[in-house]
Amino acid sequence: MCGICGFVGKGNLEILKKMNGVLAHRGPDDEGYWHHADEGVYLAHKRLSIIDLEGGTQPMWTLDGSLGVVFNGEIYNHLVLREELSKRGHVFRTDHSDTEVLLHGYRQWGMDLPNRLDGMWAFALYDRPRKKLFLSRDRFGKKPLFYSCQDGTFAFASELSALIQHPSIDSKMSPMSLKKYFAYGYIPAPHSLYERVCKLPGGSNLLLDATTLGLTLQRYWDFVLEPFDQIPARPEEEWGEQLRALLEEAVRKRLMSDVPLGVFLSGGIDSSAITAFAARHVARGRLNTFSIGFEEASFDESLYARAVAERFQT
Repeated sequence: MCGICGFVGKGNLEILKKMNGVLAHRGPDDEGYWHHADEGVYLAHKRLSIIDLEGGTQPMWTLDGSLGVVFNGEIYNHLVLREELSKRGHVFRTDHSDTEVLLHGYRQWGMDLPNRLDGMWAFALYDRPRKKLFLSRDRFGKKPLFYSCQDGTFAFASELSALIQHPSIDSKMSPMSLKKYFAYGYIPAPHSLYERVCKLPGGSNLLLDATTLGLTLQRYWDFVLEPFDQIPARPEEEWGEQLRALLEEAVRKRLMSDVPLGVFLSGGIDSSAITAFAARHVARGRLNTFSIGFEEASFDESLYARAVAERFQT
């Protein structure tokens, strides 16, 4: 988990540092800043180092200084994309940073880049020659991204608490959003707790003109249920095997890391299945699982979590 924030328009470096400081809990390993007062663009990042510990510092720029990005997330197919981009003539300066793939991917495919990504992400990429700021959020909105355009300033951040540190951003609560929270148990995008602050929906891009502050929203993906062309003779068996294969592949991709990984193991079906598949791809005795128990018996599943941990020697 990392944190990103920034703004275009009114403000200074001190405001940027105040915004980023609120995100310290999202990235205890490193922080970075970039600003250009004449262009009115400010970018900041708090890092939790997972991939390419030495080379993944952000904001990250292309060698010619034309493209810069702040990024929260992980791109699971970054090695495949890196190989493809290298064959197309792109020269990488890092060893295996997934962040740098975003820069070269944008240079190659532009706003079509998210369609080629397999992962979870929220990023803001500044195209200096075009004076455009490109924001994107992963398909299901796993990584948070809030934004607002007020008082001659466009600001964005991973969390509302960072966004409202900018003096141009009004934090008046939205009664409608509060009603939605009590109705649904969450506030659906594009709404947020504040009246003039939006949550970028999952599967969406935002393109900002850094000169005029005009913005364009684009939906690049949507979840659509489609009927089956035909149902197999033994659907539970065939679909069950497909589900197992997909789940195992999803777990395997998420084990890519330069630091130790663990699994939150509640003892329920979902986390137990994830633990089972992860154990196939991690050396026996090397997988860590973490559980929480409760004194209230009706809440406590630690007995089941222990049974799964013993079964897979985690």
